[in-house]
Amino acid sequence: MFFVVAITSVSFVEAQAPADSPAKDRPVVKIWPAGPPGGLGAVSEAQAAELRKQNVPDRVFHVDDPTLTLYLVDGGDPRPAVVICPGGGYNVLAWAKEGGEVAEWLNSLGVSGAVLTYRVPRRDPDNPHAAPLQDAQRAMRVMRGNAEKWNLDTNRIGMLGFSAGGNLTVMAGLHPNERTYEPMDDLDRLNCRPNFLIPIYPAYLGSADDPHRLNELVKVDKQSPPMFLAVTQDDKDRGIHCALLFAELTKVGVKAELHVYSKGGHGYGLRPSDNPVSTWPARCGDWLRVSGLLPKE
Repeated sequence: MFFVVAITSVSFVEAQAPADSPAKDRPVVKIWPAGPPGGLGAVSEAQAAELRKQNVPDRVFHVDDPTLTLYLVDGGDPRPAVVICPGGGYNVLAWAKEGGEVAEWLNSLGVSGAVLTYRVPRRDPDNPHAAPLQDAQRAMRVMRGNAEKWNLDTNRIGMLGFSAGGNLTVMAGLHPNERTYEPMDDLDRLNCRPNFLIPIYPAYLGSADDPHRLNELVKVDKQSPPMFLAVTQDDKDRGIHCALLFAELTKVGVKAELHVYSKGGHGYGLRPSDNPVSTWPARCGDWLRVSGLLPKE
């Protein structure tokens, strides 16, 4: 049996979640104590105020101060961990269905989770993942920088994301050497490459010019992290894009597993349904186990 531990202090700024936050009962840590990098566009104060009014416990419409919400598993050897990136088209975060619920599932496997509440809505319409990629890289460094305190295994820290969050997961895994912001402190000396990736119905992987080709930013090499992908055939072109990504990973010898289910659409998270796609969490658990990414009982 595994137990979740609450964090009472961290080595940098700890945030207090608002009362209506889906994270109100969990420790929430600001990843940018001095504020996130600028230069990628901003949301006006008036627009931000209106968006904040729409925030509800399971959905977040405005983020300008990104955080990690911690779901840590106590006891035993250092734990594997996963940074979780909710989806929402880079305009909103489906925080409960694709964030907190997922962290609780990971905890049931003995894996610590941290939900990344990255910047939304889009700062740059032509490059919507730019600001979130900064947040994702920083989140990985925050996890590794606090590994001893949070009892994490620095060689088993992965990233999992849904839809736009799945796109962000892929971008973070394939572009770890791209400096997306100027270093701010010693944490930024740390490696931001996830040890493994779990993109679930990832979006925006296809080329804008040809939906049957991968986006030019989706380039894999032998150093790309191992990957588990799940998607459905009836989810627009996302099944094709996942298959193409799987093929590219296979060509360069990166371990990967792809599950394409015939139906189920988009946005189901890990909630049960009559569709076989609802079994993807079990298959993912199997993959984590055979890949040596779960703690020993």
